[in-house]
Amino acid sequence: MPYRLLLLDGNQRAALAATRSLGSKGIEVIVAESANQSLAGQSRYCFASDNYRNPFTAPRKCFEDILGLIEKHSIQFILPITEATVYTLLRYRDEIPENVHIPFPSADQVEQLADKNALFHLAQQIGVPCPTSIFCNNRQEGLSSLAEVHEYPVILKPSKSRRLLADEILSTNVVVAYSREEAEQLLRASEQFKYPFTIQSFIEGHGQGVFALYNQGQPVCFFAHRRIREKPPEGGVSVLSESAPVDEGLKGLAHQLLSNAQWHGVAMVEFRVTPDGSPYLMEINPRFWGSLQLAVDAGIDFPYWLFCITMNLPLPDDIRSRPARLRWLLGDLDRLYLVLKRPLARYSIQAKLLEILRFMIPRRGTRHEVNRMDDFRPFLFELQEYVRALLKG
Repeated sequence: MPYRLLLLDGNQRAALAATRSLGSKGIEVIVAESANQSLAGQSRYCFASDNYRNPFTAPRKCFEDILGLIEKHSIQFILPITEATVYTLLRYRDEIPENVHIPFPSADQVEQLADKNALFHLAQQIGVPCPTSIFCNNRQEGLSSLAEVHEYPVILKPSKSRRLLADEILSTNVVVAYSREEAEQLLRASEQFKYPFTIQSFIEGHGQGVFALYNQGQPVCFFAHRRIREKPPEGGVSVLSESAPVDEGLKGLAHQLLSNAQWHGVAMVEFRVTPDGSPYLMEINPRFWGSLQLAVDAGIDFPYWLFCITMNLPLPDDIRSRPARLRWLLGDLDRLYLVLKRPLARYSIQAKLLEILRFMIPRRGTRHEVNRMDDFRPFLFELQEYVRALLKG
């Protein structure tokens, strides 16, 4: 009998990459989402589709629906893609049947990395460089702590990007304050600062990440990519990227953190690297990332190997990356639109024409993330949703 796997968050591009990876290995992937249809649910590698209630507005009811899906589809393995479903599963983990596997260590181990306040405490203890940090439990502590800040801008960083409350999930975001007055205003105005957060020094530089898979505290593989184009163009989601050599210094720092936490599963370790090459830890996300398909195309099959280590199945003897380049077409189209809207002081006429040419003439060897000839229905679904959003907007 083939394995039955329940994959959550089916509208994520990482969910589509995981569905293609796992389904192509003969695993029966049941894709679920809080909507009736989803991106990954359109894939030829999706065995069946289903849905659950929205975890952001009803986390407990969402979990009850997931329990129903486990029984309905005889599920042996659950793979959540976003933090919302990860935290929902971990909160009620004791209620999941014992014969159903989820690819995470204990909730305390997850908290040690996913909670940024706990993560930066750990980094300081083991000597991993991180920005100067003031840890605050609530808004009032933050307002009082601003007296200790003598240089701006500073970063106000909630300890969690998704906070699971009693009956909802609160989404948070990192904000930059350029003066004490602005910091005070931000702290007073936002609900997210009722909960723990960090005041951190601002680090000039560029973002760089290390993607890893660990098996009970031991590394299985690492991967890195280079962002060629992002949306928005000043920095954001990667729309064109390529595989890159893993920086040994960043790999060593990531290993210090993940091995110390006895990590099991995937992790995205993000750093900010200054112009002089000094790295500073920014965060660790214990989940899959947006450009997961790039790693799979490069021969680093994170979804399937995560399944293997969790189910005690053998891994390949020789794990190595090969060159790959990946383009998210509709994201790249959005980026081009933003570039063309920018004032001429930022992008000249010549620069805009060059961006149009770069969009129209893709680099040789580039593969598309969503639209693939052997699995084309997800792109038709994405395009339909894209046009629908344009008409609404």
